[in-house]
Amino acid sequence: MNVDELEVVPGFEHQFLQGKVWDPATEEELREGLEKAFDYRGDVTIRLKNGAEVEGYIFDRRNGRTLADSCIRLFPKNDPNKITVPYSDIAGLAFTGRDTAAGKSWEAWLKKYWEKKHAGETNIELKPESLD
Repeated sequence: MNVDELEVVPGFEHQFLQGKVWDPATEEELREGLEKAFDYRGDVTIRLKNGAEVEGYIFDRRNGRTLADSCIRLFPKNDPNKITVPYSDIAGLAFTGRDTAAGKSWEAWLKKYWEKKHAGETNIELKPESLD
């Protein structure tokens, strides 16, 4: 039995969004951008229609039938209070924070592991990377 043939599940290609600005022209584009922002593992800056901006980590979104019925919930940067922003208040967004999930696939870790193993290293272990 070959362990490489066991339970191989195809993944998906990670989009590199860090630094990108999303200026939606339609409701569909706004919803698409907010879905990407929800999957993003870093802070985003939400530009509101009133000109204000909110930067933080989106941890939840609720899709309703209309933009007014839909909202995102986020932890604002440097503020312990969660806030809710209706989709109807959002003019655009930017992926401003570092994407902490970029390059963190199992395949990437396994490749690094085998490189270290073939180089003769011992006591190879998983260590969390600093978020700073």
